[in-house]
Amino acid sequence: MNHLQQECWVLNAGLIRYTASLELQRRLVAARKSGAVPDVLVFCEHPHVITLGRNGKLEHLRAGNHLLDQMNVEFQPADRGGDITYHGPGQTVGYPILDLVQHRRDVRWYVEQLEEVMIRATADFCVRAGRAEGRHGIWVESDAGEEKLAALGVRLSRWITSHGFAYNVSTDLRYFDLIVPCGIADRRATSLERILGRTIRGEDVRRRLAFHFGEVFEREILFVTIRQLEEALAGGNLPPGLFENTHARAHAEAIKETRA
Repeated sequence: MNHLQQECWVLNAGLIRYTASLELQRRLVAARKSGAVPDVLVFCEHPHVITLGRNGKLEHLRAGNHLLDQMNVEFQPADRGGDITYHGPGQTVGYPILDLVQHRRDVRWYVEQLEEVMIRATADFCVRAGRAEGRHGIWVESDAGEEKLAALGVRLSRWITSHGFAYNVSTDLRYFDLIVPCGIADRRATSLERILGRTIRGEDVRRRLAFHFGEVFEREILFVTIRQLEEALAGGNLPPGLFENTHARAHAEAIKETRA
């Protein structure tokens, strides 16, 4: 493998509209296909938006246009797998742009690896999460039964991945009442803050997700800025060593900090 094949660039894009994230993913998928960039993991948050996957059912949207307008919630179709979901502030969204030819050409394996990343990151906060048979995402047990902490919905094009996962950190869970989350009527969503009963910084969660992403997918994590990424997309490969390698630092901080 060359140095690009061994790396994964991580970008924190901040709060961006869902449609802007689609355009960013489109550009990154094209760049990954051409080999202009290595694997990339984009973190972001979205303003309130409900998205419906290719196999989703519109009847799982419980709100009409008038209510959505009143609550300032967009509705967008999505070219990903999965059903209906909500994105909003306080939710960490991860969009991995990976070449599975360099990993393993197996969609089920890929989804399970994403779940493993989130399970390990959640464990760093002393919360036990796991999988549920027949359902994607990660789940936690509560007095009310299984609750969904994170959702998944992916797309592949010539083994290049896009879309990804949505992890509820401090999400306003009332917005999930507008939908049947992931089409499962008898299960509700939860958040890390709700589970722990205290404030959690999104940056802390992103750092742990990034570390475990590198660990699970066996890639060196390199954090980049949007300017650096734009330069790579405009001018082809950037020289190795340009970006700060924070993989070891993220690991050290994850161990050093007092666990929640």
